[in-house]
Amino acid sequence: MNQQGGRDRFGSFAWAVLAFNLGVIGWGAFVRATGSGAGCGSHWPLCNGQVFPRAPAVETLIEFVHRASSGMALVLVAILVVWGYRRFPRGALARRAAGWSGVFILTEALLGAGLVLFRLVAQDASATRAVSVALHLANTYLLLGALCLTAWWATHPDVGWGVDRNGKIWMTLAGLGMLLLGMSGAVTALGDTLFPVESLQQGLLQDLSASSHFLQRVRVLHPLLAILIGILVGVGAFELRARRDTPNVRRASLAVWVLIAGQWAAGLVNLALLAPIGIQLLHLLLSDGLWIAWVILCAAYAAAPGDTSPTGRTLA
Repeated sequence: MNQQGGRDRFGSFAWAVLAFNLGVIGWGAFVRATGSGAGCGSHWPLCNGQVFPRAPAVETLIEFVHRASSGMALVLVAILVVWGYRRFPRGALARRAAGWSGVFILTEALLGAGLVLFRLVAQDASATRAVSVALHLANTYLLLGALCLTAWWATHPDVGWGVDRNGKIWMTLAGLGMLLLGMSGAVTALGDTLFPVESLQQGLLQDLSASSHFLQRVRVLHPLLAILIGILVGVGAFELRARRDTPNVRRASLAVWVLIAGQWAAGLVNLALLAPIGIQLLHLLLSDGLWIAWVILCAAYAAAPGDTSPTGRTLA
């Protein structure tokens, strides 16, 4: 087999696995938004004690599709890991990222199983569930990041990783900020599902009332975080582009800015329309897209030639 041809096929497969996982994540959000998380009971991996549920209710069918697609995602990532270890030599960036993809798909499955087995689904409004969905979101981001880097480094096999101090600071701050924002968004979406409101005014009064459930009171924090962290990420993208203005960095930074604007717009619509399921899903997928764009920006920045100081000294 031609080595370059094998890498091209591996890279295409890696991007396809990333896209498939985005679909699984979107359907998982649909499960939560429709309250179908208990559709298969407290059984896992079986659905109500059966491999294929007979005459399933709508909630059962929704949850079963999520179980089946999650299982397929696990198989696809396993193939990606084995193929990556066979295709790339020890120490190759794509091989390392594929290995981390395998780790995070396993923790993703365990977190999902935990939600079912401990019955942290449907109408459960406990703090344990809130923490669990936040951790689930953080792990999802790490999985998407690892899959994205696997695909990126597989299709850019000759790049390296060289980041100056300022670049590391911006990457870390913006990355942690997006993780925090995503986790708060997961908890906010849970509150919107469990405590729907009939008007924006009613929702605001509930959010500000000391007697409201904690999932209602924390909802007001997410929009504030979205504004602050969106500005942080946007400035970070500007700084990285200013320091290493290559075509890949330029495209990725532009994608970050566009997706930040899209996220703000979707968030406003979601708030104004009282969180309809369709807008919730769009908001989540834009969030995932922004995370992926940021990961690509960081990889492109690290692969670019080192920037220089006014004296011409290379800083990377």
